[in-house]
Amino acid sequence: MRLRLPEERPTEPPTGYKIAHPVLSQDGTRAGFTGVSLGGPLPYGVLADASCVYGLRHKAPHRRCGCGFHCVHDRAAAEGLLCTAEHRAAVLLEVLVLGRYIRFERGFRYARQWVRTVTVGPCACGTVAAALADAGWGRPGWRALAPSCAGCVRGRTSVSLAAFARLAGEGLRVVAGSSAALPSADRAVPEGLGVPELVAEAALLQARLDWFQTQLGRLGERGPGGGRQG
Repeated sequence: MRLRLPEERPTEPPTGYKIAHPVLSQDGTRAGFTGVSLGGPLPYGVLADASCVYGLRHKAPHRRCGCGFHCVHDRAAAEGLLCTAEHRAAVLLEVLVLGRYIRFERGFRYARQWVRTVTVGPCACGTVAAALADAGWGRPGWRALAPSCAGCVRGRTSVSLAAFARLAGEGLRVVAGSSAALPSADRAVPEGLGVPELVAEAALLQARLDWFQTQLGRLGERGPGGGRQG
């Protein structure tokens, strides 16, 4: 006898929570995410369809397979995953569960998702993040990013939170901790930003200028032969 799961027909897409690593394309024109488990090698965008990570031809999620996107019902449960050492630099995603899904006690396994909000944790130094900077690893064609304050960005490849939202598209919002959300827009500095967001943008630019000034100062101290001038 073939077992059938009970069908649900919600009036609105269910909401779930998960963690992921933000990524930036090699040419710096696209932004997305990469998972922290089986789907990690396959970066995805804000609006994405799942496929079987085992290479099977069935549609995800399949009842007898573990494929598909995964999320949990409870935000606190997803935040708890950020406490582990390997996930400290990940971000929290609030997603809409679209298409076919299988409901479990703690969450969903589903076919399609729309990332609505990204919550970025603090920089490794403990300061509120002003940007997402090169984390030192990645996937082919993609650089993984990690939360960074303006002072810790230095010369690393980085994007502000507003710029990441703009590159990711699809109406994504990026939130730095408990501060106001940063909506996506058509320009590098979106309209409607409040004072905290503009201060963060200015601090990031100032940190970059300070780094370049330091490098220029070091070059000026060297003589024609590479040594220091007397």
